[in-house]
Amino acid sequence: MADPGNSNDLSIADAVDRLSRAELTGIPTEPVRDVLGDTDIALAYAVQQELARRREAMGAVAVGRKIGLTSPAVQRQMGVEQPDFGVLFADMDVSGRAVIPYHRLLQPRVEAEIAFVLKADLADGELDETQVRAAVDYAVPALEIVDSRIAGWDIAITDTVADNASSGLFVLADHRLALDEFEPREAVMRLYADDELVSEGDGAACLGDPLAALAWLARTALSFGDPLRAGQIVLSGALGPLVPVAPGTRFRAVIDPLGEVAATFSGKEA
Repeated sequence: MADPGNSNDLSIADAVDRLSRAELTGIPTEPVRDVLGDTDIALAYAVQQELARRREAMGAVAVGRKIGLTSPAVQRQMGVEQPDFGVLFADMDVSGRAVIPYHRLLQPRVEAEIAFVLKADLADGELDETQVRAAVDYAVPALEIVDSRIAGWDIAITDTVADNASSGLFVLADHRLALDEFEPREAVMRLYADDELVSEGDGAACLGDPLAALAWLARTALSFGDPLRAGQIVLSGALGPLVPVAPGTRFRAVIDPLGEVAATFSGKEA
């Protein structure tokens, strides 16, 4: 229960209720920055944490994190200037599905990125790129289907942070590479929609190196008291501009040398 005398508690409760209602009804809400402000990122993460707590109370299982807003191209698209992170839940993983149900989403967009799976905790130490590299078990090509509960993607940083970093669904490929087999910053990405090239980029577009993004996340997650753990999946961030999803579209990303990952969306009513 929010404390009636605490304006932050009231702001959190209001934003949580609005985002929860949008998720439940499928009707996007107006931006929540009117109650959180444009710059209070800690308050926005408090909203995210409460939404995650409620989701877990209903049986959802957290399986990792996603890093958002790592690409300058995506930052320009979204009108923000810094990365953020959100929680990945098991029911967001649609890997291996023949068709992704479009109706599960409000206003989806797709981005291609590198996903890391951890073999060690990142809960102490310097949490620099050397340490995070040693903590990675393997990497796979991934598609993140970002979504927003905020109408028209009219977001400031506090809107997207509160909204679990605009998380939706994700797809992981089967093909795995260890970090002694490739350098993430040298990966080259091409994303196709129905065989038309719609986005391209490389590993350097992700905070200079996807491992730098992972190190940023490790430090930031620890600062919030919830460090990264062995076995978790980390979506490290877009390698190029994100692309709106139309019903019935098939997306295919080629991330050299990691391989390919694909996803096909149902028609709007399917």
